[in-house]
Amino acid sequence: MRRVGLSAGVAAAAAAPVAFAAYRFAVAYRVHAGFPQPRPPIFTPPDFGLPFEETVVRSPAGDLPAWFVPARDGARGPAVLLVHGWESARDRTLPNARFLHAAGFHCLSFDVRGHGANPREELPISVAEFGADALAAFQALQARPEVTQVAILGHSLGAVGAIFAAARDDRVAALVSTSAPAGPVMLTRQTFRLARLPMPDALAYPLAWLTTRVYVRPRGHAVASINASRALARYLGPVLLIHGSEDGVIPVSHLDRLQAAAGRDVETLVLPGAEHSWLHEHAEYRRVVAGFLARSLDGPLSPDEAAAIAAEVDCPRLPETDEAFAAVDTRPYGLRAIAQVILPARLARGWAATSSTAPRR
Repeated sequence: MRRVGLSAGVAAAAAAPVAFAAYRFAVAYRVHAGFPQPRPPIFTPPDFGLPFEETVVRSPAGDLPAWFVPARDGARGPAVLLVHGWESARDRTLPNARFLHAAGFHCLSFDVRGHGANPREELPISVAEFGADALAAFQALQARPEVTQVAILGHSLGAVGAIFAAARDDRVAALVSTSAPAGPVMLTRQTFRLARLPMPDALAYPLAWLTTRVYVRPRGHAVASINASRALARYLGPVLLIHGSEDGVIPVSHLDRLQAAAGRDVETLVLPGAEHSWLHEHAEYRRVVAGFLARSLDGPLSPDEAAAIAAEVDCPRLPETDEAFAAVDTRPYGLRAIAQVILPARLARGWAATSSTAPRR
């Protein structure tokens, strides 16, 4: 008994520096990864030949700037809410609006809180905030007199926001999720990979588990409540999941997890050679999305007609390249730089010490 107690004491003493270093890292991650770099819109709908109306979305975060793009001269009909991703803005959704407008759909695009033309948030932003703002935007679009039904199309974290909104309002007529992460801990783990932190999964996943919980604590979220896979299982409407086969930000395996989590048959599209962003450049993407929405929303065109029109619309990426997720790069105060200061000496040594005293399985 004395030997067992001594071993337990040694293990606890070895684990203490590990826990302290891991918590310090999680707090630093929250500070430096929780706030997007501001990217105000550069383009407007007229740059793409689109009519528009300046409007706002009244969300729990306040008034969010938005554009309503009417189709078919404002005749009543279905609409699509477009939700941008992290460190993006509403102008990044304009290529999607372009081909959807051609296929007869009204569109609404807005800046998520802390993004685009909105002021910086005081608390970290997570997929929960994307979901709350997407729900508010959906409700604003659904209330418009021109609109009969509303589908939501989101990209990346905006896709998770779209999933959350659909799970919370059964009036969402259809859901298109592109390049979405399947869960928050998996997403945190992926940011470690993007930062090229040399951690084995046996270390990285527990650290991601802790980091995710520390990240969402200021806003009082439970990690289970911001899981896209769980939310998707609650939405019973038509679903289209899309991913690029070469997505280096959110691997295509996340689509497989979401598909399994849905618990039913959902439509999927994996675009060969496509990466994380700018999927609208692919004619097959435009064809499948427009056909799916026309079928799910019962018009305004037939699915075949909408698909053919959308596929023919030229939708190149905006004349601006995507930047790396600023929080994970190697600049001062980036995630990798923080990890190099906090983790290697303490965490690596502590991990080795605790691993040597842990029971073997």
